[in-house]
Amino acid sequence: MTRDAASLRVGCVKYLNARPLIHGWSGRVVFDHPAALCEKLAAGELDVALVSSFEFLRNPSYAIVDGVAIASDGPVYSVIIAAATELSDLQAVELDPASVTSVNLLRCMLGERGVNPKFGALFDADAPLREASGRLLIGDQAIRFRQSGANCQIFDLGELWRAATGLPFVFALWLVRPQVQGARAMAERLRTLRDANLAQLDALAAGADFPRDFCLSYWRDYLKYRFGDREKAGLLAFRSLCEKHGILPPNPAPLSLV
Repeated sequence: MTRDAASLRVGCVKYLNARPLIHGWSGRVVFDHPAALCEKLAAGELDVALVSSFEFLRNPSYAIVDGVAIASDGPVYSVIIAAATELSDLQAVELDPASVTSVNLLRCMLGERGVNPKFGALFDADAPLREASGRLLIGDQAIRFRQSGANCQIFDLGELWRAATGLPFVFALWLVRPQVQGARAMAERLRTLRDANLAQLDALAAGADFPRDFCLSYWRDYLKYRFGDREKAGLLAFRSLCEKHGILPPNPAPLSLV
């Protein structure tokens, strides 16, 4: 039996980038950072969640809502390394503990360059960067850091990925637990909601925590909300690089779509 929106346990990342995918959902939504949502989905506390794409790669038992993603085809703006040096000279990187996909993307991009810094899990985002160090920032925190005008180098991970592979990078996907009934009908509701929100971005920006003009530029110029053939190729390329660098075991499983 198909479950209605009100009865579904839905989770969503609590960043500006997710607003066009969740605004107007008629049921209750649990908002949290990516790492926490991945844990809740794996524990069965959620039925469907907009979470890190890496969560599917390490646990491909989930189904992916086809056609919808948070991706970039070049700079993403809100997933960055703030650094006191060039990437090739990094000796230490502080990691945002909320990140799942971005930290592994970073490991791949540095690994491809033969750079192996020490990684630390905790940091004070407002503290000055130490010599030869970098800091991974994601989501709204990365946006605010960039807009603060901090005196450091900024490396955009979406841009680094596009330069390395020529493909889009998929940061987040709607993942559905295999036990959920009516997954296809629910997936269609999520696609319809995405389309409706993208058609009224001006109205969507009115309730956001950032200036209207920035929101519109961010959603239109940096982010891609599709999961088409090129995005799927990008996700599989990410899986291959994670396998190459020992982050994931080999896994030739196809994508499971609804």
